[in-house]
Amino acid sequence: MANQLLSTRSDDSTRRVGKKWAGNFVKRRPELQTRLSRKYDYQRAKCEDPALISKWFQLVEAVKAKYGIADNDIYNFDETGFAMGMISTTTVVTGAESRDKAKLAQPGNREWATVIQGVGAEGWALPPFIILAGQYHLASWYTATKLPADWVIALSDNGWTTNELALQWLQHFDKFTAQRCYSDYRLLVLDGHESHHSAAFELYCQEHKIVTICMPPHSSHILQPLDIGCFGPLKQAYSKEVESLIRAHINHISKLEFLSGFHKAFTAAITPKNIRSSFAGAGIVPYNPDRVLSKLDIQLLAATPVNSRPGTANAEATWTTKTPLNPSEASLQAGLIKNQITQYQNTSPTSLLAAVDQLSKGAQTIMHQMALIRAENTTLRSANELLSKRRQLKRQRIQHGGTLTIHQADRILDGDAVDEVVEQPAPPKRQRTPQPEATSAHIRRCGNCGKPGHNIRTCQQAS
Repeated sequence: MANQLLSTRSDDSTRRVGKKWAGNFVKRRPELQTRLSRKYDYQRAKCEDPALISKWFQLVEAVKAKYGIADNDIYNFDETGFAMGMISTTTVVTGAESRDKAKLAQPGNREWATVIQGVGAEGWALPPFIILAGQYHLASWYTATKLPADWVIALSDNGWTTNELALQWLQHFDKFTAQRCYSDYRLLVLDGHESHHSAAFELYCQEHKIVTICMPPHSSHILQPLDIGCFGPLKQAYSKEVESLIRAHINHISKLEFLSGFHKAFTAAITPKNIRSSFAGAGIVPYNPDRVLSKLDIQLLAATPVNSRPGTANAEATWTTKTPLNPSEASLQAGLIKNQITQYQNTSPTSLLAAVDQLSKGAQTIMHQMALIRAENTTLRSANELLSKRRQLKRQRIQHGGTLTIHQADRILDGDAVDEVVEQPAPPKRQRTPQPEATSAHIRRCGNCGKPGHNIRTCQQAS
C-alpha cells in the first residue's frame, strides 16, 4: 500500500519505500505500536460475529426465564485429553551466551487419557470422570494413588470418550447435582460433540429435568467456562508434575503416575475461585454479554508497572537483630549491621561494609544451596517411595471393562463385594507322583565279592 501511494505521488512508478520505512513510520506516530500476530482459524473468526454471539446470550437468558433456572443451577461440562508423557512449553533460565532454543527432555509416552469434567457456576466441581485405554481395572490404580472415593475411572479401547461413556457421565452428573438444586431445572452448557447429542443422552436429560444449551460452533474458546479458565491451568499443573518426575529420573509415565499427577494438578487448578472466574469471563454468571462482546474487537491495554519487591522498606525498618534463617532475613540482618556501623563510626566504614556484604553474600549462597538440596532430597524421596510402591504392587485384575468409582473398587478389594470380582481360572496344580517306599535300608557291599562288612581294599578273596 505504501509503495502504491508513493508511485501515485511521483512520476516514477517504480519507486519503492526503503527497508526501514515501516519501523520509522511507527516511530513517528505515537498512537501506533508493533505487536506479534498469532495464527487464527478462519472458522473461529467467522463465528466471532457480535450478532451471532448476542443471539446466543439472548437464548441463555430466555431459557433461564422459561424454566426458572437459578444461577447456582447452571453447569458446564466438556472433555479434555492428556498425552501422559508430554509436557507443555515453559520458560527456563539459560546462559546469556546461548543462542539455541532451550530443550527439556520429556518421557514421550503418548498414551491417551480423557477427562470429562463438569463445573457449577457457584464454584463447585464435580468429581472427575477419567477414561483410560485398557481392558481391565488394576488394583494398583485404587490402592496406590489415594484418589477420592467419588472419582470415577472408566475404560475404552483407545482412551477416548464414546456415546455410552457420555451417558454414564450424565448419570454421574445427575447423581451429584440432584440434591444441590435451587430450582426445578438444571441448565447444562455444552458444545456440539457427537456424544453430547445422542438420542439416549437427550432422553435422559428430558426425564431428569436437565436443560441443555449448545454453544455456536467454534466458539468454545470465548463462551465455554472450562476452556476459559480451567483446562489451561489444569494442563499446566499436570505438565509441572511430569517435569518433577523427569528431574527425579522417572522416564516413563504409566497410568499409575498419571493418576497421581493428575490428582495433584486437579487440586491445584480446579479451585472455586477459578471456576467462578471462568463463568464470569464467559459472561454467563453473572450475566454480562459485554464481557465477551468487548473482546471481539482489538483492544490495546497499557501495562501496569508492578513493584518487584513490595514491602522491602517496611521490612528493613521493623527488622530486629537475630540469627537469619533464610536469604531474605540474612539480607535484612546485613542492612541492620551496616546502619549501626555507619551511625557509630566517625570515619569511613567502607571496609567494614564490604566485609558485611561478603558475609551476607556467603550466607545467602549457603542458604540457597541448602534450600535446593532439601527440595531435591524431598523430590528424590517421593520418587523413590513411588517406585518402591510400584515394584511391590501386583497386577491384580478386579473387573473387566466398565466403570468403577474409587469407593466401589475399595469394596471389591476389601472383600465386601466379592461377587463383583472377575474370577480368573487358576492354573491346575501339579500332582506329585508317589514314590514307592524302599523295602529295606541301603546296605553297602564289597565291589569284588559282593558281601557286606568290608570293601575291595580289605577283601581277602582279592588277595
